[in-house]
Amino acid sequence: MVESTVVVPVSPEIAFAVSQTTGAARMSWDTFIREQYYLDGAERPAKGVRTRTVSRRGAHMTSEYVSFSPPTNVGMKILDGPWFFERLGGGWRFTAVEGGTLAVWRYNFRCRPAIIRWPAERIGVWLTQRDIDRRIAGFARGCLDPAVLASARLLAAEWD
Repeated sequence: MVESTVVVPVSPEIAFAVSQTTGAARMSWDTFIREQYYLDGAERPAKGVRTRTVSRRGAHMTSEYVSFSPPTNVGMKILDGPWFFERLGGGWRFTAVEGGTLAVWRYNFRCRPAIIRWPAERIGVWLTQRDIDRRIAGFARGCLDPAVLASARLLAAEWD
């Protein structure tokens, strides 16, 4: 498991909404995603909704929302992705603290094949931690960006 945290100077409602932005707003802060879109005709996130993501490194994956509870948490699991992941999932939590919101992002995974699991997972923890730290730092920058915040406020209004 890897975890990264940050405190951002916005409410949990807005922090959660920033995390769920799409399009140009998302691309302006998310250091992981090159392209992402909803599948099966979905137009917004919700439990059971699937997304297709292409990372900036070129990895393709299909994810499914396993939880979606604005403004406190969201969880996803990867249905298909890079061959070396037997299992990959993550959850983001948002908690009010003095001065804003504590965002805690956790990911867990298991590598395959079993014969290389031990070294692969050690390397995977290091790489994933580095990526998640960069991603949450981008999220924090997004929580200060007026254009991202405008998009987030529109999303947050939908969930009220």
